Amino acid sequence: MEHATTTHNLIPRPPVVTVMGHIDHGKSTLLDYIRKTKITESEAGGITQHISAYEVTHTTPTGEIRRITFLDTPGHEAFQHLRSRGSSVADLAILVVAADDGVKPQTLEALKAITEANIPYLVAISKIDKANADIERAKMSLLEHGVYLEGLGGVVPFVPISSKTGEGIPALLDLLLLAADLEELQGDAALPGQGLVIESHCDPKRGISAVLVIKNGSLKTGQYLVAGSATAPLRIMEDFRGKRISKATFSSPIMVVGFYETPTVGARFEVVADKKAAQAHVAAHTDTVDEGALVTAAQTTDSETGVFTLPIVIKSDVVGSIDAIKHELRKHENENTQIRIIYEGVGGVVEADVKQAVGSTRALIIGFNVPVDAAAAELAQRQGVEIVAFRIIYELADWVPTAIAQRRPKVRSEKILSEAKVLKCFSVTKKLQTLGCRVETGTLSVGDRVVLRRGEDDLGRGSVDTLKSGKSDVSHIEAGNDCGALIDMDLDTEPHFNDRLIAFKITEE
Repeated sequence: MEHATTTHNLIPRPPVVTVMGHIDHGKSTLLDYIRKTKITESEAGGITQHISAYEVTHTTPTGEIRRITFLDTPGHEAFQHLRSRGSSVADLAILVVAADDGVKPQTLEALKAITEANIPYLVAISKIDKANADIERAKMSLLEHGVYLEGLGGVVPFVPISSKTGEGIPALLDLLLLAADLEELQGDAALPGQGLVIESHCDPKRGISAVLVIKNGSLKTGQYLVAGSATAPLRIMEDFRGKRISKATFSSPIMVVGFYETPTVGARFEVVADKKAAQAHVAAHTDTVDEGALVTAAQTTDSETGVFTLPIVIKSDVVGSIDAIKHELRKHENENTQIRIIYEGVGGVVEADVKQAVGSTRALIIGFNVPVDAAAAELAQRQGVEIVAFRIIYELADWVPTAIAQRRPKVRSEKILSEAKVLKCFSVTKKLQTLGCRVETGTLSVGDRVVLRRGEDDLGRGSVDTLKSGKSDVSHIEAGNDCGALIDMDLDTEPHFNDRLIAFKITEE
């Protein structure tokens, strides 16, 4: 569904920016410095734990206060899959290259991803505060790999920076906004909101939620949202600080709580008027493949082919063993599963091997008849990379099917355990609701996750705190019986007679 945009409604919109580069060249420290200095102290607490995007403000040399949205997922392989029908979730990119190291393999991977996403970028030459920093050498390294900088025969802007002292960072943000102005980024706030899903997960109490970046239009509570086959009523909407909001517009990152199924990361979302329109939209697009789907830590299926990919680093004592290992691995490839060798070599497992694996989602390192360096083991544990060691090829062959099965993405679904009819609402607070109910199907138990539904609309999600049969506390109530139920649920409206309380569990298959 494409929305027509009238020229007279267009206004400039803030840029959405991603920061990319080699694993230890200072992407995270750059983002940390910008976040800490460009968001007020009262807002900054817990931001990175809330969602993986945030807004900052920057005052330009002319005194103008401008907003920038940063995607806080530096170095993630997912950004190689940010294309969505010719557009990207990011409008601009910053390619970080360390002044003491120059261009490295992941720098080239990042550059390829930026080029394929077809977005403009600028270079931040980082770590200029280090004693062995050599800015000129870093420039030459970039030139040697086809990055032609301004003043050196090219048009790519660059700024030397230090995320430790802050030197160069205001100039970097000025340059970033200048590049955004050249792109003439615009939006129409009057249109129904649309954009991309950048993160999704399932919370035990709040249900399925997703982080979105709005690329055009506005979202407001009361509407419905569609992202691929996933839909959600816009009832609980939060900004990047975790603050409840009722409206948001373009370039803002927000969290929406209450999806009926987990939306695909990278899927395009659109806003429609009501649930009926959302269901019609899903039905009309069920056979459409969303080209923008990303590969994330929770999803390792190639978005364009539907193939599950397992990235592997192989280290062995001899070259012949590497060939044997690859032969065994290939036996387990089929139309739905692919083994991707991201690096292979002779010798022990060292830190460089772990760094190779970190750039790929859920990568494994296989060591065959080789030692694992202590520093490599420590880095792997810190970065969540698994190292497995074998001495017999048959043990490896037996292990591969299990490794694939364990890492194949799981499909989440909700299984209904019981349904109860609300007979009376005895008391209501912001977080706790005391209800009189009649269990009509299944068994309602203390601790069950529940959703309160009116007609076809979900009013809220929570859990059963306590149950009473008469005056006695009980652990469960079976079908055909009345009960009193204390429900831990955040509601904006009071429960009514005939509302339904549905208990469910989330299963993965």
